[in-house]
Amino acid sequence: MQISVKNIFCIFLGAVALTSCRQELCYDHFRRSQVSIDYEKEWERDYGENHAANWNDEACEGTYESHRPGEPESVNMTVYPADGSQPALHFLDARGGEVNLGEGPYDILFYNNDTEYIVINDAASLSDATATTTTRSRATLLPLHRGERTVSPPDVLYGAYSSQVPPSGIHETTPMPVTMRPLVYTYIIRYEFEEGVEFVKLARGALAGMAERVYLRDGSTSDDAATVLFDCEVTAWGVIAKVKTFGVPGFPGEHYGRDGAVVDSALRFTLNLETMLPNGKIKTFEYDVTSQMQRQPRGGVITVSGLYIIDEESQVESGFEVDVDDWGDWTDVDFPTIEVD
Repeated sequence: MQISVKNIFCIFLGAVALTSCRQELCYDHFRRSQVSIDYEKEWERDYGENHAANWNDEACEGTYESHRPGEPESVNMTVYPADGSQPALHFLDARGGEVNLGEGPYDILFYNNDTEYIVINDAASLSDATATTTTRSRATLLPLHRGERTVSPPDVLYGAYSSQVPPSGIHETTPMPVTMRPLVYTYIIRYEFEEGVEFVKLARGALAGMAERVYLRDGSTSDDAATVLFDCEVTAWGVIAKVKTFGVPGFPGEHYGRDGAVVDSALRFTLNLETMLPNGKIKTFEYDVTSQMQRQPRGGVITVSGLYIIDEESQVESGFEVDVDDWGDWTDVDFPTIEVD
């Protein structure tokens, strides 16, 4: 019996279809990972203050749960090969997605990319990658700490790092669960007035001595400090602000976890409040809040009390017109976000 060339070719194709793909014949050797992301939505770390158990909704303008950060819109996944070659950048949805990683080993860094004020530096180097925030100035603010940069509060920022990537065989898709943990924490700042809060027309503040940047790999903060500028809300009892920061400088954060670290006793933290009165004058208050910050290195509640404004300070002179332009505007200095090519 004769077999034509055409029949031989058909038999060959059928044999290939009935067997697994051989490496020398397949051009799509994928090693995929199905990344599934969840979030640890903490706005403060408890180092002994026990805020969650002793919470006062009225005093802090909301429930404890209401201050938790929400989920981001999207995530950067940066893959660092062990051989030191160029990192690869993947863009994922907030809950993850499927990624073709290729052969390892490698380290992987995750962080959300939907921020407005966050600036990512040195992302091409795993050990050097940090997040900081944009410079912001205020003409009426005298320096609280010598040499500190004045900055905007950072946005909500999550991060995760993994060096234990589940191995994927050729033509396999392997689950990769990831938990994103906060790199930014919130301070609820309460300025309690004994009298004269009714004379406060506008209010804004500054918190000096805070960490200027955070390392994405392990969540530790740099030793350099910055002054965070923020807006405030006037209430019936005083002034309140909800301020996001990276926490205190020089604080460890291996794998973003809780540990027994203490704040450097040499660090100092100063809280400022600037109020505009009905006559257009500005009254400023400053407080040393070092002891409160040492107990709350990553978010919490800061309270200063005994503030007052007397009637004579707020009197409007005859014929004097108050102009809020005297309050002065914030000045933001934009920096481009640096990403991996």
